[in-house]
Amino acid sequence: MIARVTLDFALGKDFDYAVPPELTGRVVLGARVKVPFGSRQVLGSVTGLLEAVPAAEGRRLKPILQVLGQRSLLTPGLLALARWLAAYYVCPLEVVLKTVLPEAVRREQAGWRERLFVRPLPADGPLPKLTRRQLELWHLIEERQGLPLQELLRLTGATADTVRRLEDKGLVEIAPRISERDPLAGEQFLPTEPLPLNEGQARALAQIVAALDDTGPPPGGGTEPGEPAAGRVFLLHGVTGSGKTEVYLQALEACLARGRGAIVLVPEIALTPQTIERFKARFSHGPRRTLVAVLHSHLSAGERHDEWHKIRDGRARIVIGARSAVFAPVEPLGLVIVDEEHEHTYKQEEAPRYQARDVAVWRGCREGAVVVLGSATPSLESYFNARRGKYTLLELPERVDHQKLPLVRVVDLRQEARQGQGVPVFSRRLREAIATRLERREQTILFLNRRGYATALQCPRCGYVAGCPRCSVALTYHRPEQQLRCHFCGHAEPAPAVCPAPGCGNPGIRYAGLGTQRVEEVLRRLFPHARIERMDSDRLTRKEEYRRILGEFRAGRIDILVGTQMIAKGLHFPNVTLVGIIYADLSLHLPDFRAAERTFQLLTQVSGRAGRGEVEGEVVVQTFTPFHPAIQCARRHDFASFYEEEVEFRRQLHYPPWSRIALVTLRGRNEDKVRFTAEHLRRELAARTRELADLILCGPAPAPVTRVETFYRYQLMARTRHMSRLSPHLAELLAHFQSPEGVTLSVDVDPAQLL
Repeated sequence: MIARVTLDFALGKDFDYAVPPELTGRVVLGARVKVPFGSRQVLGSVTGLLEAVPAAEGRRLKPILQVLGQRSLLTPGLLALARWLAAYYVCPLEVVLKTVLPEAVRREQAGWRERLFVRPLPADGPLPKLTRRQLELWHLIEERQGLPLQELLRLTGATADTVRRLEDKGLVEIAPRISERDPLAGEQFLPTEPLPLNEGQARALAQIVAALDDTGPPPGGGTEPGEPAAGRVFLLHGVTGSGKTEVYLQALEACLARGRGAIVLVPEIALTPQTIERFKARFSHGPRRTLVAVLHSHLSAGERHDEWHKIRDGRARIVIGARSAVFAPVEPLGLVIVDEEHEHTYKQEEAPRYQARDVAVWRGCREGAVVVLGSATPSLESYFNARRGKYTLLELPERVDHQKLPLVRVVDLRQEARQGQGVPVFSRRLREAIATRLERREQTILFLNRRGYATALQCPRCGYVAGCPRCSVALTYHRPEQQLRCHFCGHAEPAPAVCPAPGCGNPGIRYAGLGTQRVEEVLRRLFPHARIERMDSDRLTRKEEYRRILGEFRAGRIDILVGTQMIAKGLHFPNVTLVGIIYADLSLHLPDFRAAERTFQLLTQVSGRAGRGEVEGEVVVQTFTPFHPAIQCARRHDFASFYEEEVEFRRQLHYPPWSRIALVTLRGRNEDKVRFTAEHLRRELAARTRELADLILCGPAPAPVTRVETFYRYQLMARTRHMSRLSPHLAELLAHFQSPEGVTLSVDVDPAQLL
């Protein structure tokens, strides 16, 4: 038997090794192995098994040295998924496998944690003579049927010597035992029961359950994301507050009742304690008791290791996590839910640059699972697939309990500027609305998707603007630290007191633009008695801060919450009756064809935080472009009209969903060399793809942010209806193209943004 092994470091090829007789039966697909490579011993994964060496090779193969662990880590389904990912997203298989298998799991040494555990021993006859302290310890150990030594000492205040004396008397055993790390240890979840469903929810659930009962052969994964999905993939389009989560919960219950496991994907930004609590509260108690595993970037390596093995061993049947949880080794997989499926955080920005939503659809179809994509503002690609019959569209047009959607008022900041001294942070309408909520003891959320205090440092005399020395962007002013920072590369420098331009020295240097820090400062000046808190990545330096602030907001100890997009979605606070959007235009005029779509989604999602209780909500949108379709459609909660207008614009320009995009980016410190290489690359690619009649090549051109971290960036965009035909050409080009020293290139298939 010959094993084909993909090594852990990127060489772009696999290697064959002989399977020694003593390892026969243990070397299986997906097994982790140690093999000789030159003078070293390296780790890899078995990705193929052959009966004999191909005749052309006819050489003596080195043997596999060791099989790690007791079972394979890669299931057949995950291995097939990894191969498709490598081919479609133009990425070496070994890089894909590093994403599919977390580092904590791939290590040579097992990552289990051992702790001393105290357990009671069967007592023969009466207890020996014990002191009062020893007796207290014995009763606790017997009552709990054992517990970790450190926990016993913490609960009782006893010393280890006291416990050792119980061991000497033959009453207990102290021995090391594997102790699993639980990222939610100590959390209390009050059990919840299924809620009654309205007509729309019941209809949606019935169709999902019917698909779970369909035991026909899976349609299988195709070459393009979203293709082979009819009947097994649902787009659950429900307005904010329409009860999508309750549909998810009851669908999960139906899936578990049929003996299958499930994966629930949520955007990293929405993976709040509130989100996890809803699932834990439903499935951690009573007859539905099921182990729920959590996978996201805030876990320690040890927690990730233990959570992953709970899933692989079949003990955890529900997995909640961010995009990488789509690779959780759930077998058999029955249901995959992608909540807020439109979120750009489902797209991985480093190789492999996969889109988790599309991966979920491909995996679900291949493994015979049902896939539910949920959103109040679906991506144009998903809604396009639903309208063309590839997905089944489920609509929830009303909020639960007949709650009204919030009233949205649009304020024209141009008019405000004409009436006062420049552009105000808060319009008169928004100031009055906040004051009214404070009087009524209701809560307010204020949204601005820009952190810091001011977006630029400008000199009105000479026109100087403080720019990043490493990137082609202006520095952002952060007032508490008196620093100028680059939000691309992290460069920081002290804020100057006078203009630093040669020969100027103007002390009247000004800070232009607006960030969340300034919003908070102005709020405290206008409403000195209000309890105000800010949530952005500058404020939340520790992960527990997020939980603390949301807990205080839920308890009513915060009146006004100011924040970036981390407060825009996934939060349910019934006492929030006002949402203010400070500047709605920030994402609207970016040089990206998805700018209008992102603006519509963000406005709709933020607006949905208001009016989730008994009091009707109000949203105040401040904007310089009040008549833009994205803003007007968001004001009316009218997704259908926005879709019709935007999809026609995309059709005329051959942009997704009418095509797929591959973005080739070249980087280097010498701009002329990067530009020359990009032009040569375009000629090479055009020559290789002559038979692709629908291919449109654009560029090369400088990236919208041309210089980042001292590297100049040029882009070449390829658009085609069938990316699976273009990907092999791109892979071949990457393998054989000789770029000059100092110039690197990368390929991003289905990019989330063009910046």
